[in-house]
Amino acid sequence: MASAAEQLAANLNLGVLSKATELKKRIWFTLGALLVYRIGSYVPVPGVDAAVMAEILQQMGGGILGMFDMFTGGSLGRMTVFALNIMPYISASIIVQLMTAAIPQWEALKKEGETGRKKLNQYTRYLTLFIAIFQAYGIAIGLESLRGSFGPAVHDGGWFFRISTVITLTGGTMFLMWLGEQITARGVGNGISLIIFAGIVANLPHALAATLELGRTGALSTFFIIFFLVAALAIIAAVVFMERAQRRIPVQYPKRQVGNRMFGGENTHLPLKLNTAGVMPPIFASSLLLLPATFAAFQTDRAEPSILTDIANLLAHGQPLYMALYLAGIVFFAFFYTAVVFNPQETADNLRKYGGFVPGIRPGQPTADYFDRVLTRLTAVGALYLAAICILPEILIAHYGVPFYFGGTSLLIIVSVTMDTVAQVQSHLFAHQYEGLIKKARLGGRGTQPGGRGR
Repeated sequence: MASAAEQLAANLNLGVLSKATELKKRIWFTLGALLVYRIGSYVPVPGVDAAVMAEILQQMGGGILGMFDMFTGGSLGRMTVFALNIMPYISASIIVQLMTAAIPQWEALKKEGETGRKKLNQYTRYLTLFIAIFQAYGIAIGLESLRGSFGPAVHDGGWFFRISTVITLTGGTMFLMWLGEQITARGVGNGISLIIFAGIVANLPHALAATLELGRTGALSTFFIIFFLVAALAIIAAVVFMERAQRRIPVQYPKRQVGNRMFGGENTHLPLKLNTAGVMPPIFASSLLLLPATFAAFQTDRAEPSILTDIANLLAHGQPLYMALYLAGIVFFAFFYTAVVFNPQETADNLRKYGGFVPGIRPGQPTADYFDRVLTRLTAVGALYLAAICILPEILIAHYGVPFYFGGTSLLIIVSVTMDTVAQVQSHLFAHQYEGLIKKARLGGRGTQPGGRGR
C-alpha cells in the first residue's frame, strides 16, 4: 500500500501549484530578487574604463580571474558594483567551517543548536566584511597598474579612487549577502546558491551561441556539435544520478517500556552521500593551480620572462602537468573536506547516546571504524567521479577548441542548486496538500454529525 507521501507525489500537478498562494509569493519574491541582482551586475564602478577591463580579462582568461568572472556572471569583466559577487561570503563560510573543526570553543557553539548557529553566522558576516575590504583594496591597487591597447584601466588613480572602489565593491558584496539571506527566508531555495546559479546561467546563451558560430564557420562539424549536445545531456543525467546516490546504513533503536506503554523499536537508516564534499574540491584545486597564471598576468614588466611566467605556462589549461595536478588536487580535497564535514566518531557517539546501533556492529569505536571504512570507499568513488566530470571540459577546450563555458565546477553547481530548489518546491506543495486534506477531513467529520449527533 502506498504511503501518504507517495499518494501526494502521484497527485502532484500544475493545478496544485496554481492553488498554492504562499508558494507563488515565494517564487515571485525569488525571481524579483534575482532580477535585482542581474540589474546590479551592469552598474559600473566609477573611474574604470570598461573597454580596457574587457581586453585585460580576455588576456587573463586562463587565470583565477576568469573562473571568478564565470561565477559572477560577467560582473568582474565589466567591473561593476557586484564584481566581488558573493565569493567573500563563500570564502568566509569555508573558513568558519574549517575553524569549527579546529577550535573547541567554536565546535561547542555548533552543538548548541539555534543559538550557536546564529553566533557562527554572525562571525561569518564579520569575516565576510573583512575579506571583501581586503579583496576590494587589492583590486583597486591592481586596476591602477593595468594598461591595455586603449590606455590605462584607471585614468585618475589615487586614494580617492581606492577608497571609493573599496566602499563600492564591499557594499555590493554585503548587499548580495543580505539579498541571499532574504531569498532563503522569504523565497524558495538557498539564496546564496541561487545567486551563484544565476550568475553562471546568465552566460550560458553566449557560450551556446559561440559553439553554434563555430559550426556555421566550419571550425566544428555539424556531427560534432550534435554529438556534443547529446553528450552534455548525458553528462547532466549522470551528474544528477551521482549527486542523488547514497549508501543507506541500517540503524535500529531498541524497545523500551515507560509505564504501561512501549516506545522505540524503530528501524531507520543513516544516509551517506557518494559525493559528501560537494563542489568544494574542484574549487579549491582550480584556485590553487590558477594562482601562478594570475600573478604572472599582473606583472607590470612583461618583456622580461620570470620563473613565475614559466610556471604559469606549465600550469596553463590543457597542459599535461596542469591536468595531472588538477586531478590530484580534486582527489586530495575530496578526502580532506569530507573529513571536515563528517566525523565518524561523533556520529557513532551520538548514535550510542540515543540507544541506536548498526545491526551486526558493536556500539562505540567499532561503529565509528565501520562508518570510517564505508565513508572512505564512498569518497574514493566520489573523488573519481568529480575528477572525471571536471577533466572533461579541459580535454574539450585543449583538443577541440570548444568554448565550453559549461565546465565541471559550474555544471555541479547548476545541477545541485536545481535539485535543492525543486526539492523545496515539492516540500511546499506537499505541505499545501496536507493542509487541504486536513480541512476536508474536518469538514467531512462535521457533516456526519448533523445536530450534534451521528455517533
